[in-house]
Amino acid sequence: MFGQLDSQQIEQLLSKQLVGRLGCHADGMTYIVPISYAYKDGYIYCHTAEGLKISILRKEPQVCFQVDNTKDLSNWQSVICWGEFEELKDQAEKWDALSILNARRFPMVPTEKMQINAEWPFVNPETEDIEGIFFRIRISDKTGRYEDSGSSGALTN
Repeated sequence: MFGQLDSQQIEQLLSKQLVGRLGCHADGMTYIVPISYAYKDGYIYCHTAEGLKISILRKEPQVCFQVDNTKDLSNWQSVICWGEFEELKDQAEKWDALSILNARRFPMVPTEKMQINAEWPFVNPETEDIEGIFFRIRISDKTGRYEDSGSSGALTN
């Protein structure tokens, strides 16, 4: 059975996934790239380095973001969001984004020895500067779809 995800299912999928695909377009070039993210309060938070993606986003801040959960070809959920890129330049906003990204639940639990610092895999705000670029996407609209075969392979929320 095909269907539409309700708003609660959309929020749940956005909150649980770790990687989505960011679509951006400027100067006649469309670029779609996977990116790790965290979702909170209607914003998608990301950390990256300088490159083509950031160059395009600075020129044209309107973006599309897609995330999905696929068990198999008959059991999946997908959400597409539209919104606006906002580069976070203020130090307090960067630390807030870092905190949100660090609060994600990763699929593995690293040992204490693997953790380089308390905020692993990021830096300690009391001793180090934040490298890279933090940005968020202010979501203006979102929609979701699913397929559920009704078999034992069905997705659970």
